[in-house]
Amino acid sequence: MALSLTTAFSHLSLPSTSKSHPLPLLHLRFPSSSSSSRRAARLALAASAASAAEPVEVEEAPAEDGADEVVAVEDELSGPALRKYVKQRLPGGFAAQRITATGRRKTAIARVVLQEGTGRVFINFRDAKEYLQGNPMWMEYCKVPLVTLGFENSYDVFVKVHGGGLSGQAQAICLGVARALVKISTANKVTLRGEGLLTRDTRIVERKKAGLKKARKRPQFSKR
Repeated sequence: MALSLTTAFSHLSLPSTSKSHPLPLLHLRFPSSSSSSRRAARLALAASAASAAEPVEVEEAPAEDGADEVVAVEDELSGPALRKYVKQRLPGGFAAQRITATGRRKTAIARVVLQEGTGRVFINFRDAKEYLQGNPMWMEYCKVPLVTLGFENSYDVFVKVHGGGLSGQAQAICLGVARALVKISTANKVTLRGEGLLTRDTRIVERKKAGLKKARKRPQFSKR
């Protein structure tokens, strides 16, 4: 029996392998029973064929070319380059533009110009985030009217502001943007008026009085 199996195995041709994967040797053991010897021979052949098979290299699918990120040129501008860009967008200066408005708050006065764009805000020839020191509340004031009407990505805002502090200037810009949107379409007036964005806040700091520490604070009274 052992001789016949050895003769049968000698006629088998196993697949050729590369140098990096040498063909494993077959170690066959022939038990006494004929049925068990046939099962062992089949298992040995299956194991040798599996180990001798060359590994299949899976080709990685090429990376999908995503949508090209469109980086606006003005996003990278700063300093004198940004100032030059703003002047190019406003030929003739602020007074020569079509959609202009003025907003006031405390002692701050803001002249606002709206142009079709992507929603950027420029204040005194600088980016709004830089000018307002990254304060999220002040930056939100500048876009509240645009967000209310759903135009936050439709217009660019150009502002020339002076007087007061950054908080008052941001609120003055808010009023100026709202008034400019009314010039674009009178239908916007109802929505902006309902949100209170067209109301001029007249509250200002009360002046100091002579003999007092502040507007109304008096020195401590001493009886003796």
